[in-house]
Amino acid sequence: MRIAIDRREIEAAYGVIAPYIRVTPVVATSGADFGLSRFPLTLKLEQLQHAGSFKTRGAFTHLLRREIPDAGVAAASGGNHGAAVAFAAQRLNVQARIFVPTVSSPVKIERIRAYGAALVVVGERYGDALAASEAWAAASGALTVHAFDQVDTLLGQATVGLELTRQCPDLDTILVAVGGGGLIGGIAAWYAGRARIVGVEPQTAPTLTEALRAGRPVDAPAGGIAADSLAPRRVGELMFPIARAYVDRVVLVSDAAIRRAQQALWEGVRIVAEPGAAAAFAAVHCGAYHPAPTERIGIVVSGGNCSPLVGPPLHADFTE
Repeated sequence: MRIAIDRREIEAAYGVIAPYIRVTPVVATSGADFGLSRFPLTLKLEQLQHAGSFKTRGAFTHLLRREIPDAGVAAASGGNHGAAVAFAAQRLNVQARIFVPTVSSPVKIERIRAYGAALVVVGERYGDALAASEAWAAASGALTVHAFDQVDTLLGQATVGLELTRQCPDLDTILVAVGGGGLIGGIAAWYAGRARIVGVEPQTAPTLTEALRAGRPVDAPAGGIAADSLAPRRVGELMFPIARAYVDRVVLVSDAAIRRAQQALWEGVRIVAEPGAAAAFAAVHCGAYHPAPTERIGIVVSGGNCSPLVGPPLHADFTE
């Protein structure tokens, strides 16, 4: 199967969305700051993106590159994708209807409402919301904006990798959390073997792990602390060939390890990360991924839509 996107297309997409997104910063730190060995560590802070996550990149890519019908756009989301589409729609004066499952956190639901989108809470998991959004789009003529399995989504999320290359051109390895695979698919397509890409999944939602084992996207368990971001049942069809070509490996982390990683990010560098956004760091923090002493590690902190802190971010919010 053809790889869905390439560097030329990613650069073109970035040129379109650049006026509408933030160039998120990076923080240079060390494993020693977290009680680990002293290896170089760079954190890409996508929780500082508009609407609180990297998802805003894909949302603007859709809305700026595609023809929007009078009925506007429809999207299904665990939370962050919905907030991103609602934000982009508000900025571009487009109608948006967002479908989320009951597992979505109140913080994300309120953020979607605050951006002026019509909100529908339906079903227990992402798949329920997706089915409802597709039915609405078919009936209304609205444009569907998929959270991870459309070309424009991959192109937008790939711009995280483009920016990271410009900011830190010498990274050896980039760790990326995996849900539906839009972020890791985009980043892997951008690097295309120029750096080692490692996926990180919760043990309770091993979507890419199961797909690689089966040789195709298949249903996987969908639960755990990051269920509204890293548990869409299966990875996308478009990202899977990219993962087979360019993802070096996938490691699994426990919910407890994700909680500890959240706390370590807060205590070590005062970064607030949602559970799913802390998953990639959890792989290093708990030892699921062991860097070499001089290995230059990059980690994408993908979102920060959680409740205001009272102490470290360890209460029961989920992530997108």
